Amino acid sequence: MKNTIIIKKNYEFKNLFSKGKFYYGEYVHMYIKKTNSSYNKFGIAISKKQGKAVKRNRVKRLIRENYKNFESKIEKGIQILIVINKEKKIEEINFKDIEKNFLRTLKKAEILVN
Repeated sequence: MKNTIIIKKNYEFKNLFSKGKFYYGEYVHMYIKKTNSSYNKFGIAISKKQGKAVKRNRVKRLIRENYKNFESKIEKGIQILIVINKEKKIEEINFKDIEKNFLRTLKKAEILVN
């Protein structure tokens, strides 16, 4: 993730939850906010109710890897917050499912650059 800054601060998460535009996906939901910066910001939120730390970290690794694959296709100046769908069991999520869902949601948001 060369041109991306990871969102770590609580106020940044709250800002995206309140002011970001929401896009629904089957496995992942996205809050997206456009800014005037020359870099992207990226964060992942997953509830402790979803499972133990090992399972949550596995899903976060899958999402980060998918983001790395699409990073060059996403326009600059975007803040993205990924939230895992609570209705889906995280044990059943695999890389290809997240990849398809990620691409579909990014197309809905219209932030992909050709």
